[in-house]
Amino acid sequence: MADSEPGIGKKILSLFINESTEPTQVKPVSDTPIEQPKPAPAATVPNVAGTANVDRKFVEHFVDLLEKANLPGPDYFEFKQALQSMDSLGLGEEKQFQAAWASFKAMGGIKDQAILKTSAEQYLSILSKDRESFLKDVEKAIKERVGSLTDEVKKLEDNNVAYAQEIANLQKKIDDNKNRLGQISGEVAEQSSKLNANRDSFEITYQSFVEQMNSDLNKINQYIK
Repeated sequence: MADSEPGIGKKILSLFINESTEPTQVKPVSDTPIEQPKPAPAATVPNVAGTANVDRKFVEHFVDLLEKANLPGPDYFEFKQALQSMDSLGLGEEKQFQAAWASFKAMGGIKDQAILKTSAEQYLSILSKDRESFLKDVEKAIKERVGSLTDEVKKLEDNNVAYAQEIANLQKKIDDNKNRLGQISGEVAEQSSKLNANRDSFEITYQSFVEQMNSDLNKINQYIK
């Protein structure tokens, strides 16, 4: 395409996507025109082949890229325009390409089809290099943004391991305390039993002494005057 041709970007855009045509709105009769808000463009648009909905921001990026790289004179893009104009003629695919080629040759006086291949391959090369650059930027962004998140994940996981160990240590202490409480309960019962038995033995012996002595005192009072 010639660099001086107006609307190159729009023409390139029309070769790759199908923009929906907005319905004509009837303007109300009024002395003061009412400005209607413009709807936001859709985030995705169908491609010309109808095989996918593509991201509008990347469509605009590629169109801008191809517009800046546009070669002077008729090339692949003019042929693509001519081919697109054959859609409504009801021709088979082969006939469409042949008719588009005839129209293209008449347009610029070009007879060698090599211009189509070389220009298309050059544009493909530009797109490929842009893709490589974009993927590198994505990888860099992943390392910078996702990398910091990965570091945070590892830190949190390490903290959780440490907390789990602390919980395990505390649980062991609780279990040890419970075991000791059980042991103390048994020891209390054992010691209480021994002490009670010793007290009972003391009381029996005490009563034996007291009874013996009281008996002697009674007899002394009775027999010795």
